[in-house]
Amino acid sequence: MNIVVCVKQVPATTEVKMNKETNTIIREGIEAIINPFDTYAIEEGVRIKEQGGGKVTVISMGIPKVADLLRETIALGADEAVLLSDKAFAGADTLATAYTLSLGIKKMGPVDLIICGKQATDGDTAQVGPSLAAKLGIPHTTYVRKIEEIREGTIRCQRLTEDGYEVIEMPLPAVITVVKEINEPRIPSFKGLMKAKKAEIPVWTADEIAADESLIGLKGSPTWVVSTFVPQHNVNSEMIEGKPEEQAKILVDKLLSLQLPLSK
Repeated sequence: MNIVVCVKQVPATTEVKMNKETNTIIREGIEAIINPFDTYAIEEGVRIKEQGGGKVTVISMGIPKVADLLRETIALGADEAVLLSDKAFAGADTLATAYTLSLGIKKMGPVDLIICGKQATDGDTAQVGPSLAAKLGIPHTTYVRKIEEIREGTIRCQRLTEDGYEVIEMPLPAVITVVKEINEPRIPSFKGLMKAKKAEIPVWTADEIAADESLIGLKGSPTWVVSTFVPQHNVNSEMIEGKPEEQAKILVDKLLSLQLPLSK
């Protein structure tokens, strides 16, 4: 089985800087990590391979430095990793990102299963997985907490819901997005670390995946951030002195002076 896992680099801190012209995150010079939800996707892909054979390939879109993070995925059990990197990809929203990833996956050849983390911690949209499936024209399901069975060209999963879970069965190839309940990511082995150190990460540009320039990066993004700002929270505190009875009267008087609507 050929499995592809999509991963994203995210800031390792909440103190990020924004490009004031494009209103996008400045990723250069910021310590990055693999999106935490994507580590569960990697682990699940490796477990499927270990149980039934096959290959796990990790793919990511980002700046050249992301290649170092992709080596970490090989240390975690992935067989190969590919980086999609081009200045033309910069500023992509979820739709442009899904389009770019779909072209990279098509270039790899036939794929049986694509696994994504449920969402990225720096965007929290949870849109890339479903959008990727739409771009590839294959079925998908989200919030997968358990894969019950893969056989005869089908996959049966438990999809997490607010009230429990539902069982979804669909044909392969397909896309799933996984939640943290699905497994416990492993720690890299010494053998895996050595393999990762020697690994070469191919870098594919927009031309190499035959991307339409009008559909990638900022040009291909129908949504964009108009402005970013840190919200201001102004809290005025006042201490009421006196005995409990006096404090209660003062408080009631103050509340009445605000003319707040009374609930019936």
